[in-house]
Amino acid sequence: MAKALSIPAVVPDHIAIVMDGNGRWAKRRLLPRIAGHRQGVESLRRCIRACAERGVRVLTVFAFSSENWSRPADEVSGLMDLMAKALGREVPELQKGGVRLRFVGERRGLSERMQQGLLQAEAATAAGAALQLNVCFNYGGRWDVAQAAAALAARGESITEASLDRAMALAHAPDPDLLIRTGGEQRLSNFLLWQAAYSELYFSERLWPDFDEAALDEAIAAYAARERRFGQTSEQRVQASA
Repeated sequence: MAKALSIPAVVPDHIAIVMDGNGRWAKRRLLPRIAGHRQGVESLRRCIRACAERGVRVLTVFAFSSENWSRPADEVSGLMDLMAKALGREVPELQKGGVRLRFVGERRGLSERMQQGLLQAEAATAAGAALQLNVCFNYGGRWDVAQAAAALAARGESITEASLDRAMALAHAPDPDLLIRTGGEQRLSNFLLWQAAYSELYFSERLWPDFDEAALDEAIAAYAARERRFGQTSEQRVQASA
């Protein structure tokens, strides 16, 4: 008999993840770095399924940063090839699971073939309602703020917090409640700098390929144990919820 799923009592509406540690995972096993990225895709597949089962509505992952172009050419080429293959293999499964896929980032730096692949994947999963999956690809938090400001300036709109928020590349989703980084590092690395202003941060020592359902539940449990005050006092939050 299958073990019953234990759903955490408090589940974040939106989880964002810096999927760090693929290269180190491969190096420890004397494998090429791309082998770690391939295993990272398997871990992402598990995470998508687990988030949907636990009632998370939005999952945003950092797949390729605008700074990653400076990595060795063979690794960058391998990552592009891995993304192209993943699109063909994973999209049908995402459709079956009711997952809506969106890509967030600067597309002009990508090949025409890659751009078309991203558009086709988004169109194929547009009806998904179980989970929204945002894949940040060729993305940077500073780029996001700059492109939002440039878009407002081009339209002649005033630049305010509210207008910038509406112009951000992730404006279609609520700000992340919980931001997880795997791999033992404790920094944002230019990920969702605007959107993570009040996110709860959780750092895991596990390398991303080893991050499983149990590790996700540990992160959610840590989130559930925290008090989110958004600049107010504890007493004010209690009164607001009464």
